[in-house]
Amino acid sequence: MATKQPPPLMKKHSQTDLVSRLKTRKILGVGGEDDDGEVHRSKISQVLGNEIKFAVREPLGLRVWQLVSAVMFSGVAIMALAFPDQLYDAVFDEEPVSSKTPVRLYGGALLSISLIMWNALYTAEKVIIRWTLLTEACYFAVQFLVTTVSLVESSRIATGAVLLLVSRALFILISIYYYYQVGRRPKKV
Repeated sequence: MATKQPPPLMKKHSQTDLVSRLKTRKILGVGGEDDDGEVHRSKISQVLGNEIKFAVREPLGLRVWQLVSAVMFSGVAIMALAFPDQLYDAVFDEEPVSSKTPVRLYGGALLSISLIMWNALYTAEKVIIRWTLLTEACYFAVQFLVTTVSLVESSRIATGAVLLLVSRALFILISIYYYYQVGRRPKKV
């Protein structure tokens, strides 16, 4: 009795057939663009998340600005906590403040913001960097407005206060510049 020979092995051509590969990838849900314009190379990258979209193409000088901001916030906070009279006198050129509590509370708030600035210095996440830059810009804007109103009310212009106003305006511009630079979408290569 003759045994039936198995048919010859057929090699699948789906690996070399481009249309077949594209159909397979479409069924699996890989290779296409998602809502953010990201192209996923595999299903695993979709499930685990794509770290590339969180990475930031940093503008020139961003980390230096973050370091300067963190040092500045920490320095003023320590000065407000330890030497409230001297800090108030340096800005407003007036007799010492009657109560040191408001200046020390200001120092405590600045110390809290400085901790955020120090932590943002070590992150690469775009959202965190942008939020810290926005926080910084808002802080400088509020300080600019409060100092301006205080100077108008007292009708005295102290050189320290004017210098503070000019520096705060500059810091607002720098923070907003970096805020928008970090938020820009990277150019497709």
